[in-house]
Amino acid sequence: MVKGTGDGVAGGGLRGPVTADDLDLAVQLAVAVLREAPADAWDGRAGALEWDCWETVEHLSDDLFAYAVQLGPRQPPLEGDVPFRWERRRPGGPANAVHADRAAGPAGLLQVLEASGALLVAMVRTTPPEVRAHHVFGNSDAEGFAAMGVVETLVHTHDLAQGLGLGWSPPAGLCARVLARLFPEAPSSTEPWPTLLWATGRAELPGRPRLTAWRWDGTPRT
Repeated sequence: MVKGTGDGVAGGGLRGPVTADDLDLAVQLAVAVLREAPADAWDGRAGALEWDCWETVEHLSDDLFAYAVQLGPRQPPLEGDVPFRWERRRPGGPANAVHADRAAGPAGLLQVLEASGALLVAMVRTTPPEVRAHHVFGNSDAEGFAAMGVVETLVHTHDLAQGLGLGWSPPAGLCARVLARLFPEAPSSTEPWPTLLWATGRAELPGRPRLTAWRWDGTPRT
């Protein structure tokens, strides 16, 4: 089982701001665990998702890329997405702008994931804190997009670990910070990682059934 060191204090404690370092840590931990997957396992389904594991990594890479490009223009859009073309390679598959070359194998797929993560890390580091950009769950700032990237990385790696037969338990600090930033109504009396899985519709909590619909609030905290 791959775990982070300590509580994942890159952002400055369990409840501090979400930073580019947090996002970089999440991506590097995910890539490290996914490198342990058998080469012949990538066509299997990713946990409870309808996508296979290869498609799920492409989707995660696409999420990170999409968040990076939202912050990219000198005047980021506030009413919609930067108009890249997203398309499905098969009915029911993820609609992506990012696709990995199958000929490059799993190593190439994970390189695509790492590169997409690095784009968002760079944009979070260099975007002024007052800048806002569109997201369907609330126009957000660089910290918000970092938190979104962390959530996408942690929970989709959970899906992938289920499908690939791997262990995955990310640092409590990472989970606590993104919960505070994006899910302020989530319970604070339960462990952060199970709570994040609950908040994203992937698990139950004591006295709280599994969610059938969920969303985060990406608007900046005041």
